Amino acid sequence: MSDLTDRVAYLRGLAEGRKLDTSTDEGLLIDKILELLDAVAKDNDALHQSLNELSEYVESIDEDLSDMEENLYSDEDDEEEDEEDEEDEDGSEDDGTVEYACPYCGETMVFDVERFDFDEDYLCPNCHKPLFPEEEEEDENEEDEDK
Repeated sequence: MSDLTDRVAYLRGLAEGRKLDTSTDEGLLIDKILELLDAVAKDNDALHQSLNELSEYVESIDEDLSDMEENLYSDEDDEEEDEEDEEDEDGSEDDGTVEYACPYCGETMVFDVERFDFDEDYLCPNCHKPLFPEEEEEDENEEDEDK
């Protein structure tokens, strides 16, 4: 029982204790108001009970969702940690960069893999020759040497 139900019961007790005469208009009005208050109090109790059940259900869903998120994201975190722990061929950690040595002078440069533009012609900052010579140029040089 809620506080509202208790208060309505108290009012009904007062009305009965005063021997409310329901044959008069005022007595009938008060009796009908008390009946309405009883109905409102019962509906209020039912709503509170439903709200409590719903709250418990939402809490259980929230816990389940938290568990699922933890499992899902911990798997992704594990994969990311595994990728970070992997080592490339030269023994350094894979940090998204690639070291490349100029084929002409041997100068070493570091490139960010994600920002690397394959269409751009990169020049060595040391000897100013193309870092990635096209195969046609190499083939022409070989043909000239053969002659």
